[in-house]
Amino acid sequence: MLHFLKTHIKKIFALISMLGALALLLFSTDTFSPIETKTAALSLVTIGFWATGVIPEHITSLLFFLLAMLFSIATPEVIFAGFASPAVWLVFGGLIIGVAIMTTGLGKRIADWIATRLHGSYLRIISGLVITGVLFSFLMPSAMGRVVLLTPIAIAIAEHFGFKEGSKGRTGVLLAIILGTFIPAFGILPANVPNMILIGMAETQYQVSLLYGPYLFLHFPILGLVKAVLIVGLILWFYPDQPVEMAEQDIEQHPPMSRNETILAFAVGIMLALWMLDFLHHISPAWIALAGAIFLLLPGIDIVGKKQFNQKINWASIFFIAGILGLGEMINHSGLGQTLATKIIALLPIGEGRDFVNFVSISFASALTGIATTLPGVPAVFTPLSETLAQTTGLPIKTVLMMQVIGFSTTIFPYQAPPIVIGMQLSGEKFSSAAKLCAVLAAITALFLLPINYFWWKLLGWL
Repeated sequence: MLHFLKTHIKKIFALISMLGALALLLFSTDTFSPIETKTAALSLVTIGFWATGVIPEHITSLLFFLLAMLFSIATPEVIFAGFASPAVWLVFGGLIIGVAIMTTGLGKRIADWIATRLHGSYLRIISGLVITGVLFSFLMPSAMGRVVLLTPIAIAIAEHFGFKEGSKGRTGVLLAIILGTFIPAFGILPANVPNMILIGMAETQYQVSLLYGPYLFLHFPILGLVKAVLIVGLILWFYPDQPVEMAEQDIEQHPPMSRNETILAFAVGIMLALWMLDFLHHISPAWIALAGAIFLLLPGIDIVGKKQFNQKINWASIFFIAGILGLGEMINHSGLGQTLATKIIALLPIGEGRDFVNFVSISFASALTGIATTLPGVPAVFTPLSETLAQTTGLPIKTVLMMQVIGFSTTIFPYQAPPIVIGMQLSGEKFSSAAKLCAVLAAITALFLLPINYFWWKLLGWL
């Protein structure tokens, strides 16, 4: 029986999500409006299939588009909103840049340079890559931009150390870069989209300014540094491996840069500079990536030729990302996200003088809201409810706003976080590999990091 459950657990969970959706449609109550009920049913099936991976993720997205249109759950503008999102075009640009980095040899050249500084042990490789990801979070505001830039280089680093496709070492190297440059960055104010949405909404709705220094000091020690250490530990635990030792002369001998490598290095350098300076020019990272991709495709430049464009681009990832973004837009447009958040908050045992219970409850509510809305949707849904929460708990509005961060920095399922999805798609690694680490990290956060965070906040005078 145990073997049967272990073998078929994903199918069982997918079936449960389908039965749950059917129950919602057949036994609808006054809890949701008719359109919210339809949205909840389709969301449950879609999320269930994404989370379990019983069918390829891009097929789930296509089914979502089809069912949403057939049952008129929203307008085409809402359902297909993902294709108009900068995120999809950042992925598209990233795919082309990734192909260019790998085929020109520039990725291997950069990877060899990084790898010479990581030789020694698997622990050193994984730790070094996580540190690299965290440092890039301080330099480059866009998480998706960081993932797009670093993932092809991480693939080349995996090859350098002899980690073949399908090996635990390759999975570990890719997860170190993808999770290392995304999850700890929630402790750095401009480094992730949800952080920026929270800043804007806090300022416009409550005239509360969230500043870089206090935000960093409050969140980064635990949400950044501690989680970075945990990511290293979990990768070593789940994906242990040993690198292939290489002779020094094999590592450092490289011919001079080719014409294509030189052009690509010049283009990537300009894109990196523009990504880092987006606070000055306010151009979306997506349009910078798209401009770079078009340049690489131009006749006469031909860094990525027609054949490579047709054969090497992972088009499935475009549909997957568009599906995630379309689902989030549909949930917000229907009002389901707001309704769910309000219902969750109504169940919370919060009240004045119960600081620890309030802290844990609001953090959990924020995290659970992210399952329905994806992480960027949490501050959009939760921030308007913060004034009510502040009145109920007797806490300052700024403290309540900051509690959201603990929730939306906790990635329970990878589909909640577009940068993780993009990284896994670019890397060709199994979605379940990231899901396993995210689930365990979320459990550790709930059991250990939440209480530690509470005492850190008390020490700093936030509670």
